[in-house]
Amino acid sequence: MTTKLVLRSVLLIGVYLAVSMAPLFAMLIGPTPPGRGFWREFSVALGFAGLAIMGLQFFLTGRFRSLTAPYGIDVVYHFHRAVSLIAFSFILLHAGIIPLAGPETLHLLHPATSPWWMVAGIAGLLAFAVVIATSLYRKQLGLVYERWRGIHGTVAVVAVALAMTHIGGVGYYAQGYVKRGLWIALIIGWVLALAYVRLIKPMIMLRRPYRIEEVAKERGRSWTLTLRPEGHRGMNFMPGQFAWLTLGASPYSIREHPFSFSSSAMEPDRLRMTIKELGDFTSRIGEVRPGTRAYLDGPHGTFTIDRHGAAGYVFIAGGVGITPVMSILRTMADRHDARPVLLLYGSIRWEEITFREELDELPARLNLRVVHVLEEPPEGWKGESGRITAELLARHLPADRMAREYFICGPEPMQKAIRNAMDRLGLPMEHVQSESFNFV
Repeated sequence: MTTKLVLRSVLLIGVYLAVSMAPLFAMLIGPTPPGRGFWREFSVALGFAGLAIMGLQFFLTGRFRSLTAPYGIDVVYHFHRAVSLIAFSFILLHAGIIPLAGPETLHLLHPATSPWWMVAGIAGLLAFAVVIATSLYRKQLGLVYERWRGIHGTVAVVAVALAMTHIGGVGYYAQGYVKRGLWIALIIGWVLALAYVRLIKPMIMLRRPYRIEEVAKERGRSWTLTLRPEGHRGMNFMPGQFAWLTLGASPYSIREHPFSFSSSAMEPDRLRMTIKELGDFTSRIGEVRPGTRAYLDGPHGTFTIDRHGAAGYVFIAGGVGITPVMSILRTMADRHDARPVLLLYGSIRWEEITFREELDELPARLNLRVVHVLEEPPEGWKGESGRITAELLARHLPADRMAREYFICGPEPMQKAIRNAMDRLGLPMEHVQSESFNFV
C-alpha cells in the first residue's frame, strides 16, 4: 500500500470514530436532565452510539471507491457485518438497561400507556432485529439473495427512521442548537448517501449500458460473458478487479451480483466475466442470450498487481478463484511483462479445470510456471494431488520467495488453510493479498 493510501486509511478511520462518537460528546453539552442517574445516562449513550454506527452503514455499503480504496471493498463489507452486531448489541443494552435502572419506566412498555415515541423506539428495535436475523440466517430462512437484499435495505432505512423519531420524541438530547444541529447533520448525511446509491449512481449507469456479445461455455460448469459497451468507451479497470453486474433489468433493480473480470485490462471495450454455476442466479447463467442489456457498477477491489508491485508473483487459486488471476495473467501477457510468475491452481478433477487449454499456452507469452493440484487425479497422474499444503508450497516456491508478492483467491476455508501454511513457512504475510466475495 502506498503512503498516500495509508494516510487516507488513517484519516477515514479517524472520521469514522469521530462521527460515531459525536452524539456522545453532544450529551455533555448543556445541562443534564434532572433525576436520571448514571445507568440511565449510560443506556442513552449506548443507544446513541449504536444508532450512529447503524447510520454509518449506509456509507460502508454504498461502494464509494474513495472510501474503500485503502482497504478493499471485501474488507469494508466484512467490517460492516461485524460492526452491525456490535451496534445492535449497544441498542439492545440501551433498551434493557433503562427498565432495570428505573423500574418506574416499565409503564412505558405497556401498550395502553406507551407514548408514541416509545412505540417508535420499540418498533425500531424490532426492525433492527429483523435486519440482523435475516442477515445471519438468510439461507436457513430460505431467502434468495434478491429478496434478502430488498428486505435488508428497506427495513434498515425504516429502523433508522423509527430510531430518529424515538429520539426526537424523547427530546432530552435533541434540544438546543448544537444537539439539534448534530442530529440534523447526521440525518442529511445518511439521506445523501442513500440518494447517491439508489438514485444518482443508477442514473449514471443507465447512461453507460452494455450488451452481451457472447456466452461461451468453459470447463468446470463455468460460462464466460463477453460485454460490449453501447455509446461509450467501456470501463478502465485494473487486472484482478470486479464489478456488480445487472442483466436484463434497470440499474435501479436490486438484481445485481459481483463478478471478477477475466479479460485483460488492456481491452476496456471488450469486457469478459467468467461465472461458475453455484447459486440461485449463477445456476442459470448459461441461459443468458446474446443481445441482453447489462449494466456494471465498478470497478472495485484491491486484488491487483497494479497496487502491489514486486519483482515476481505467486498466485494460488482454487476453483473459480482463477477468474481474477486470469485477468492478471492476460494483462501481463498483453503488456509483455517479463516478471516471473508461479501459479498453483487447485481443482477437483482434470477435466473440470477452467481455462486449462489457455493456461497451457500462456507460458509461451509469459514467464509463467503452472502447477495443477487435483483432489481427484486421474489414473496415471504424475502431478500434485490433494490440497495445497505447506509441504507442497515448499516444493514449488522459488528461491526468491521472500521477495515475491502473493495473491490467494478461492473459497474461504482454502484461503485460511493456505495462510496458515504460508505462516508455517515463515513467508512475509504483509505481502499476501486475498479477496473474498462472501459479502452477505
